[in-house]
Amino acid sequence: MFAVAQEEAENAFGNGTLYVEKYLERARHIEFQIVADQHHNVIHLGERECSIQRRYQKILEEAPSPALTKRLRERMGAVAVKAAQAVGYTNVGTIEFLVDPRRHFYFIEMNTRVQVEHPVTEMTTGIDVVQAGIRSAAGERLPWRQKDVVFSGCAIECRIAAEDPLTMLPSPGTIRAYHPPGGMGVRVESGVMENSTVPIYYDSLVAKVIVSAQTRDEAVQRMRAALSEYRIEGIKTNIPLHQRILRDPDFLAGKVHTRYLDKFLSRPSAIATPQSKRTSGQT
Repeated sequence: MFAVAQEEAENAFGNGTLYVEKYLERARHIEFQIVADQHHNVIHLGERECSIQRRYQKILEEAPSPALTKRLRERMGAVAVKAAQAVGYTNVGTIEFLVDPRRHFYFIEMNTRVQVEHPVTEMTTGIDVVQAGIRSAAGERLPWRQKDVVFSGCAIECRIAAEDPLTMLPSPGTIRAYHPPGGMGVRVESGVMENSTVPIYYDSLVAKVIVSAQTRDEAVQRMRAALSEYRIEGIKTNIPLHQRILRDPDFLAGKVHTRYLDKFLSRPSAIATPQSKRTSGQT
């Protein structure tokens, strides 16, 4: 295959040079939130576990990662800060890594923007990421040093999409009833309401549900309760899929990787929806 690819490249571009990328099995997708000002100060706000993905699109994120030790977090965070410093980066951004089962980590890319999952970082650090970006753009100095960043508790975010929870096909249409969850430690970010139309032309994301708690187990329980209260009628959503994931033994044990969802959906048990009667209104 190497020779075939080399010959094809030579014929097509006049250059048979090949770039070989290391293949990692059961790798985790771990990203670090960076904040940098225009005065050469850079810090990180810890990591986010983003391994639960479908077609490389994240659907559930949490902070901190259940796989990282304190030492590994410090090492990866230091590398993330060094990478941002090396390119003179300013404002907020994300340094992304793959982490293999032996806890070796590899750089993937940098996202030079605020990401969808930034609320889990805000919930575990108390730092407003968006505000930090605006202040950096205005030329202000960072009000924190790395030692000032304190991590507390655990946060989980579920991306609620207008999709069939079994087939994953888009489910555009008009939202006939809408009632988001609330309560202590529950945060919902959404741009829809009753009678909103979800069109076929754009991303199917309709809301983000974020919960925080002192422990991961408590955060999982809180998310289960929040999703059971979420009422979206008129379109199908992936809320039942999130509910199934939140009861999966591998997820509860923190045994996830970038191919986790593919394997999870291939199991017959993944089709059964917990509390299906309670969530039927969402489909």
